[in-house]
Amino acid sequence: MFLDTVLARNPRLVACAAELHRSGAIPPDTYVLDLDAVTANAALLAAEAGRLGLSLWFVVKQLGRNPELVRAVARHIPRFAAIDPPEARVLHAAGARAGNLGHLVQIPHRALPEMLSWRPEAVTVYDLANARAVSEAAVRLGRVQDILVRIEGAPGAGYPGQEGGVPPDGIEAFATGAERLPGVRVAGVTAFPCLRCDPGTGRPRATANLTLARTAREVLAARRGADPAELLLSAPGVTSMASLPLLARLGATHGEPGHALTGTTPLHAAGPRQPERPGYVYVSEVAHVLADGRPALFGGGFYPRATVRSALIPRTGARLAVQDAPPEHIDYYRLLAPGEARPGDTAVLAFRTQVFVTRSTVAVVSGLADGTPELTGCYDPWGRPVGESP
Repeated sequence: MFLDTVLARNPRLVACAAELHRSGAIPPDTYVLDLDAVTANAALLAAEAGRLGLSLWFVVKQLGRNPELVRAVARHIPRFAAIDPPEARVLHAAGARAGNLGHLVQIPHRALPEMLSWRPEAVTVYDLANARAVSEAAVRLGRVQDILVRIEGAPGAGYPGQEGGVPPDGIEAFATGAERLPGVRVAGVTAFPCLRCDPGTGRPRATANLTLARTAREVLAARRGADPAELLLSAPGVTSMASLPLLARLGATHGEPGHALTGTTPLHAAGPRQPERPGYVYVSEVAHVLADGRPALFGGGFYPRATVRSALIPRTGARLAVQDAPPEHIDYYRLLAPGEARPGDTAVLAFRTQVFVTRSTVAVVSGLADGTPELTGCYDPWGRPVGESP
């Protein structure tokens, strides 16, 4: 999906990743991250958001939860949106500040005292029961916690496994109940995804979810006689340099950049000259070749929504198509179309990823920007140095 882009715009990363594998410095099933590119992308996003009057909460589920990358991003975007408590703990330990917690995965009730003690900017709740749990934990800590109401997505505008939220016609009832809770203040709304890449134009466009969220914010504002702009509206989904002006124009207060940090949003596949520089590749190895000539790569880092299309075999320069995998596929191997490849060959790929659902290694390389690459660390998907005990 992104191999052409990274070859054109960050060829040093491809060459470095291939050499790291060839030399044995990294194993197959490794994501190689360009620390310089990620840092530069974070700086671009922070500057553009500041110009537009937007705030950002960064997301790293797609990068791997490792402290080097977190610290690099946090120098420019200090606050994070964590998808779940394990991620939040890694980000907090690395020194980043809590922005939005619970935005894709609700905080388990028994984890609330710990999470709220970090004084997050906001906690997203999907229903009144979770708002009540946040209130009770906040009261025990002697404080009032700002919450965002997650609005249930419009039919067909969400993703499987991410269902939940207050129905649009239930926002009044939710607000009535939440206003009685002493430990929370309804500070605004959110939904997901609020923006998507238009496949026809390659540009960001608002989804029906953003319309629902804006309407819900107006309802909440009317209840307190306020201007809707006084309430927060976090509008995650392809948050990037290309989409920030659209978010500002539609009244959002917050974006949540994730894939933009590595230049791998769908916008970057459709328009390779986006401002963000591609910042990662995936490295595997040919494990064996089937009798019909199809090479099998070691897996571990693929997932169903990756949209992976081709692999580069640096030894021969061959570009081999990656075959589709059926839903029942287990990620032991991934098959390529027949071509010039043999067992032991390095394979370099670039596709849309979610490192947190893999068993991959994450290797961080610095110095690529000035031609002095250095492998600074290898981590598991949880951010632990490889070889460290759980």
